[in-house]
Amino acid sequence: MEPTPEQSPHHAYPDHWEADVVLRDGGTARVRPITTDDAERLVSFYEQVSDESKYYRFFAPYPRLSARDVHRFTHHDYVDRVGLAVTVGGEFIATVRYDRIDDRGRPASAPADEAEVAFLVQDAHQGRGVASALLEHIAAVARERGIRRFAAEVLPANNKMIKVFRDAGFTQQRSFEDGSVHLTLDLEPTAESLAVQRAREQRAEARSVQRLLAPGSVAVIGVGRAPGGVGRTVLRNLLGSGFTGRTYAVNTSFADDLGTVEGVPAHRSVGGIGEQVDLAVVAVPADRVPEVVADCGEHGVQGIVVLSAGYAERGAEGRERQRELVRQARSYGMRIIGPNAFGIINTSESVRLNASLAPESPKAGRIGLFTQSGAIGIALLSGLHRRGAGLSAFISAGNRADVSGNDFLQYWYEDQGTDVALLYLESLGNPRKFTRLARRTAAVKPVVVVKGARHSGTNPPGHAVPVSRIPDATVSALMRQAGVIRVDTVTEMVDVGLLLAGQPLPDGPRVAILGNSESLGLLTYDACLAEGLRPRPPRDLTTEASPRDFRRALAEALADRTCDAVIVTAIPWVGENGEALTGEGEVLAAALREAATTGPAKPVAVVHVEMGGLAQALAAATSTANQPGPANQPGPADRPGPHPAAAAPQARTSSPAASAATPPGRSGAGAATDSADTTDSADATDGTRPSAGRIPAYPAAERAVRALAEVVKYAQWRRHAAAPGKVPEFLDETIDEHATAGLIETLLGPDPDPRGRPLTHDEARELLAGYGVPVRPALPAPDPEAAVAAAAELGYPVALKTTAPHLRHRADLGGVRLDLVNENALRRAYDELTELLGTPAELRPVVQAMVPRGVDTVVRASIDAAAGAVLSFGLAGAPSELLGDTAHRLVPATDRDVAELIRSIRAAPVLFGWRGAAPADTAALEELLLRVSRLVDDHPEVVSVALEPVVVATQGLTVLGATVRLAPPPARSDLGPRRLPSY
Repeated sequence: MEPTPEQSPHHAYPDHWEADVVLRDGGTARVRPITTDDAERLVSFYEQVSDESKYYRFFAPYPRLSARDVHRFTHHDYVDRVGLAVTVGGEFIATVRYDRIDDRGRPASAPADEAEVAFLVQDAHQGRGVASALLEHIAAVARERGIRRFAAEVLPANNKMIKVFRDAGFTQQRSFEDGSVHLTLDLEPTAESLAVQRAREQRAEARSVQRLLAPGSVAVIGVGRAPGGVGRTVLRNLLGSGFTGRTYAVNTSFADDLGTVEGVPAHRSVGGIGEQVDLAVVAVPADRVPEVVADCGEHGVQGIVVLSAGYAERGAEGRERQRELVRQARSYGMRIIGPNAFGIINTSESVRLNASLAPESPKAGRIGLFTQSGAIGIALLSGLHRRGAGLSAFISAGNRADVSGNDFLQYWYEDQGTDVALLYLESLGNPRKFTRLARRTAAVKPVVVVKGARHSGTNPPGHAVPVSRIPDATVSALMRQAGVIRVDTVTEMVDVGLLLAGQPLPDGPRVAILGNSESLGLLTYDACLAEGLRPRPPRDLTTEASPRDFRRALAEALADRTCDAVIVTAIPWVGENGEALTGEGEVLAAALREAATTGPAKPVAVVHVEMGGLAQALAAATSTANQPGPANQPGPADRPGPHPAAAAPQARTSSPAASAATPPGRSGAGAATDSADTTDSADATDGTRPSAGRIPAYPAAERAVRALAEVVKYAQWRRHAAAPGKVPEFLDETIDEHATAGLIETLLGPDPDPRGRPLTHDEARELLAGYGVPVRPALPAPDPEAAVAAAAELGYPVALKTTAPHLRHRADLGGVRLDLVNENALRRAYDELTELLGTPAELRPVVQAMVPRGVDTVVRASIDAAAGAVLSFGLAGAPSELLGDTAHRLVPATDRDVAELIRSIRAAPVLFGWRGAAPADTAALEELLLRVSRLVDDHPEVVSVALEPVVVATQGLTVLGATVRLAPPPARSDLGPRRLPSY
């Protein structure tokens, strides 16, 4: 909205205060400043507020607002007097106002830092979390304007408002004065207030997704009058899935006397339905979508799935059309999946929703799948179906202009029907939020991600989100830190997802290998070594092994305490005529399932070569009760060598409600049955699996091993996440945060350049010293005499180095001379440098005192506008740079983070006594990393730090070079009040 002429020109309309928010019930609303144009809206709003609510607001009967009141409540200077409104459909549903006051409660201006605050929420919208959201936003506005405390007077009977203040998490004081409760809130965010805000965000966004996935009624808009077309296809798919709610077909071209289409009521508009519609699936041309959205919004539709194309994927005009679509839908409190979406599926027995273009719903399971691509979604649905996996939900979000993968992480975090989350992402709209949500979700259930468009440097067409400039390797490292299983292909995603959904997490990397092919066992063994696992020598059961032999060997491997997982390899049995026998897959599957069911809870995977029916039989649901298998009965399966095919035994299959399933990470069978129930290992008194999960089968050893390796790393992360790291308290004693903040303010100046400025060597040394990071002085040597004087001041031996940008840290180009023990050696080195590489003015030589020998390393920290502050570590030198051997962690880093950071580079053995060398002082290195992390976390103005080289000796370390860049801090959307992204 634009400012009006009546408003002060010194305080223009603050459009950055506008925000869309998700309320407690999953609906959306808009928060914005109140303007002079809002007089009629304010009066209309007030007329709809009950007398009781008016009494609570004004402490007296107040039936209507006077003209003076309306003027006062709509005229603000946006500094000392601020009013915000919450709107739905353009109308007010709540307001909040603050007035700056002095210590005697009178109107004041800065530097007074206290304000009186008052709320009013329409009765019909109370209980939706409106006041809580408003408090977050008005508090952020107040902090921006230099206000540090809110004061509020509340009647004792106004319990709802008292609870809003009490539950906000701010430091507060309460007293009872003159018949009212006097509340004072310190507006500085606290750990509790941030936790409260994020918990509310999670509940609200999860609820908004639940409303989309579990509607009571669906209208398909754009259903053709004749068979065919997108709308008609979706309607048929919806009916074919057995949707449990009400279904309607909508098309403005329907004849007035048309009663039904495909057996469901047909209407010309949503308004003509005359009943509540929860979800609308929109399949009309893009130019007709706005009228459809208006029809839906005006008649209470809660969410829409827009299948229509013609938006941001079509260029600038489409991008603006997409923004307008989101603005329009949110103005009515609706959320959008799409546009250009493929649709959504919910396999829950109580819903059975297929509002997509997929002709068949996947069978019910415990894997949640989110994709940003319809084509990839189709491929994943097909791959999972082919391998017997079931889904809890499927979402293909297209341009994902509104609802994104972050929203579904919020939903899956608490969804009892989902044990594994699979996401195909082509862009990350809010990387900071994604890593935060992924870390929390991964602590209770696995999150597997494939990131498309990794190397293009741009977003795919249709994805109007900020582009992060951090390299893909850094993104991958940050995902790993958050516990995300990052894989490269959708095939790997399916491979890993099946193992996670069907099997328990391993306790370690020790792998037993058994099978009836020595060659296939060796291939598996080699693959394990290549993936960092610790395989035991393969156990060859020989080609004459029967299913009973497999069952016995698997039972023994599972019982062996020296192994954490088992890979079974199998090739077909060959008959007397040299042909592979048919039907053996089902028999072997039954034997393996029996062993897995009765043995200790360890993951089992099968590698097979042309074993007919084995993969399908292994994927079949099994009963929680132990059933007699073929190994318990005499017959062909018991006889070694070639034998006739035997039919698989008829096992009893339980219903979904009766099948017990255990979420990944808990002792017990994996959770890929169709059940929503779970069984912990505590229920099994003998230490065996309480139920048998689906055993995943792979057509190649490399695929099975790669999936297992990812699961092993994730299980290790889960164990570490149970006891998170911390920042050592001793750092506080050697860090001067206040003095460093003052120095940064001085260095930036009163009017800092938005592009920032690099610090000089001496400025960088002073800044880093405030955080206990000493940098070895380097004295300039513009001529030989200055070099000799510098060496005399520092003391021999010394080093002579060039600092020209093209030669900096490039010892391989001859720009560094070490161990110069006297003046003659220094002068000779100076002459060599200038003769070989250029004039002193070009080389910018410096002299430094020599330090104890050690390992040269590099420590960096930088801020990406999208991802946040990133801490990086690697060894110094061209080989590490060439190979990209650098590790990364998000800031703030804990002691565990930095310990893992220095051990995660491939060259880490150099620090730990490689080839008989003395180990470097990694404890000192970890402390340095913690100090740098703390610096950039405490002072966001420090946008980049590079310490190079950092020489790590056997005792202690020395920082020889440092570059620091300061800039005005970028906005931190993750620390402000809740708001939906606006691209």
